Amino acid sequence: MKRVNTLMIFFLFILAGCGENQQSTDDFITVDVTKSYPKKELILQDFMDVEYIPLETNDEFINRGFVQAIGKEIILVRNRNDDGDIFVYDRTGKALRKINRKGQGGEEYASIYNITLDEDKGEMFVSDIYSKKIIVYDLYGNFKRSFKHKEGSGSQFYTDIFNYDQDNLICYDSYNKEIAFILISKQDGSITREIETPFNEKLFLRQQLTDEAAGMVYTYTPGPYRTISPYDGSWFLTELSSDTVYTLSPDNSLQPFLVRTPSIHSMDPGVFLVVRLFSDRYYFMETIKNAFDWETRTGFAKDFFIYDKQENSFSGYILYNGDYSTKKELDLSLLKPVNHEIESWQFIDAYQLVEDYENGYLKGELKEIASTLDEEDNPVIMLVKHKK
Repeated sequence: MKRVNTLMIFFLFILAGCGENQQSTDDFITVDVTKSYPKKELILQDFMDVEYIPLETNDEFINRGFVQAIGKEIILVRNRNDDGDIFVYDRTGKALRKINRKGQGGEEYASIYNITLDEDKGEMFVSDIYSKKIIVYDLYGNFKRSFKHKEGSGSQFYTDIFNYDQDNLICYDSYNKEIAFILISKQDGSITREIETPFNEKLFLRQQLTDEAAGMVYTYTPGPYRTISPYDGSWFLTELSSDTVYTLSPDNSLQPFLVRTPSIHSMDPGVFLVVRLFSDRYYFMETIKNAFDWETRTGFAKDFFIYDKQENSFSGYILYNGDYSTKKELDLSLLKPVNHEIESWQFIDAYQLVEDYENGYLKGELKEIASTLDEEDNPVIMLVKHKK
């Protein structure tokens, strides 16, 4: 705890000497989470490349387009229900094969929480949170090995898992009360490094209500947020209990990237800071107030803003998809991080694209794809990529 307090004093000392909401001489950003900013309009395609992949639909390949991993040659998809199907597509969206190893055996999964791809080794890591284990298969569904999730310090299971390097996965353990980020061996799940992002007390972005008569606990959250974000060879690590977002560099050094003020531990209700999208020019962020009205089922008020690296300043934003002829806003909470080459993905339902096409709302590649769709087809996957 002495070490944590020392670090907090160090960061507060630096913040006291920084201009308000300006990047410091130590090359990290300070953010006042109590501020709101005038909004400016942005077009996604002005600073990111966008690619659309229609997922082939046939009698065996019907799904909701819930992408699990995207490699250079294949895409892994599953349904949002618990049927156990894993759909393997090639990079153009052509259906290759369907795998299902759901069951109660030692080489099977009871459920799929997420899937991590190691395309170089031809392996996929299926995280089964009910069994609290990770099962490794080849890309044809043949069992290779399995290992358990981390235990102790309040750990339950890894909520986020990414392919880190040739030998390791990087994981986020959202319930761990001490160290949430770790590297684990791809071979046996052993911890190869604990990545400490110091905080005084574990906090959660959620509201809970206990119904003692019914013996039920009801939980509301504002939805998922990024904890691990790959960008430009590095990894941005967001632990909501910490006042600092860190960068884990290719040389494995850990540096502060963004420091918030005031401290999350000084606010009641807390205003949490989350990151949403990274580009060469803009960092997209939002604040979420941890307050909820149980009678109206409303709450978790949000403010959206960006840090502009070119202008060294903050502003609010409204972000549009430039492949629509109308002003089609993008909800960045729907974009999921992928890897260092592909910033994020989102699915677009076929029926929505068919309707937008008939109404004349689309243009370019998206219009061409929509013209070939049936409203019962699988979704189209939208990839947001860094400009080359």
